[in-house]
Amino acid sequence: MSQSRKGSIAEAITNTCIGFGINYTANLLIFPLFGMHISLANNFLMGIIYTGISIARSYVLRRVFNGFTARKA
Repeated sequence: MSQSRKGSIAEAITNTCIGFGINYTANLLIFPLFGMHISLANNFLMGIIYTGISIARSYVLRRVFNGFTARKA
C-alpha cells in the first residue's frame, strides 16, 4: 500500500520534530565536552536549519521508496 504525499510530509515533519528536541538537548550536553560553547539562540537556529534539511531529505526519500513500491504493485 502506498502512502499519500500528505502522509509522507506528516511523517517527515513528525519524525524530524522529535529528532530536533533530542538533538537540541544532546547539543547542550555534548558541545561543552568538546570545548564548544554556543548560545541557546545559536543552538536553536542551527537546529532549525538542520531540521529544514532533514524534513526535505525524509520527504524525498519517502517519495522515492513509495514510487518503488507503487511500481512493483
